[in-house]
Amino acid sequence: MAENSFFPITNWSEDDKPREKLMLKGKSALSDAELIAILIGSGTRNESAVDLSKRILGSVGHNLNALGKLSISQLMNFKGIGEAKAISIIAALELGRRRRAEDAVELIKITSSRMIFEIMQPIIGELPHEEFWIVYLNNSNKIISKSQLSKGGITGTLVDVRLVFKTALEMGATGLILCHNHPSGTLIPSEADKHITKKLRLAGDSLEIKVLDHLIVTEMNYFSFVDEGIF
Repeated sequence: MAENSFFPITNWSEDDKPREKLMLKGKSALSDAELIAILIGSGTRNESAVDLSKRILGSVGHNLNALGKLSISQLMNFKGIGEAKAISIIAALELGRRRRAEDAVELIKITSSRMIFEIMQPIIGELPHEEFWIVYLNNSNKIISKSQLSKGGITGTLVDVRLVFKTALEMGATGLILCHNHPSGTLIPSEADKHITKKLRLAGDSLEIKVLDHLIVTEMNYFSFVDEGIF
């Protein structure tokens, strides 16, 4: 057989078929490409589902976060990926993102800026526009709620100070953490970021509701005002 000739999955040993491999060895034994191959079910006449999956992953640097950002039409540019298969891939990656968010919310108590990052990154870390969120905490530093305060263009957002503390009082929150994303990826706070942080801290002090930190979140990292000594 020629080196580059197509060898369909149906001819593989049971151990090497993605579905059978998952059943025999467990989900962790499969590569990303093999998991995607299970989603799409079949390849093309000249390419197995696994090889097609490898090609798709290779186009985004084998980065699942980047894969999750592809649109249906972008996925359909790959020969062998129709609308149904593209939707399956997008749905599976979105479920994974939501699972990350739910797992993070199960944290019993917030004890570090890293915990807040793990909660907020799946929500705002990959957005193309800026959003400002508030995480409300009780006196045990447990999360009562998290809510979007504003949504704006890439140039910034508007923050309603009165609404922040009206919500905090209604929920019985004694502390809150400010979070917003920088779609540009920069982790340097702007003067506007510093100004709104100071404004909210002063308002919180008068109401005995502490602003505990302000996080700038990007896709891969974060900036904590407290950790960097700006508070």
